[in-house]
Amino acid sequence: MDKSFRRFEMIARKAHRFTQVDARQEQPQHPFETRNIHEVLPDSVQDLFDDGHYAQATFEAFKYVDKVVQKLASTSKSGCKAMMEAFSDTSPVLSLTPNHTNSERDEQRGYQFIFAGSILAIRNPRGHEVLLKDSPDACLDHLAFASMLLRRLELSGYDVAMT
Repeated sequence: MDKSFRRFEMIARKAHRFTQVDARQEQPQHPFETRNIHEVLPDSVQDLFDDGHYAQATFEAFKYVDKVVQKLASTSKSGCKAMMEAFSDTSPVLSLTPNHTNSERDEQRGYQFIFAGSILAIRNPRGHEVLLKDSPDACLDHLAFASMLLRRLELSGYDVAMT
């Protein structure tokens, strides 16, 4: 691929966001709005997405999720180990449920694995692999998933803003 085609492709990708129109609103709407991507994610996530750096946008979003859990759990650990400890079903640092019934403990344990799994399966490959590419749709799916995790923390009373 020559440089002029790559430059044209970059310009076309940026222009695309201004041409998408929601039929009800008759105004351009960014995919982050249609997918309800959480507004606390760093601006760099949207900038990377808009510039076509989808794997990097996903990586930055999940680094943010990791940092939020690290901060809320008051731990210096990060990644899978931090998630497994923070959301433990036996002695959670971050309780997503009251943990009184079997169902509540199962939900807590499920989220323990969901948070840890998201770090292992989504964040880590994008942090370690050089040539990993994501499509815009895959990136939006990942960002929606990160948003869901942040909203689940908020539902349990945690502040997910990193200010």
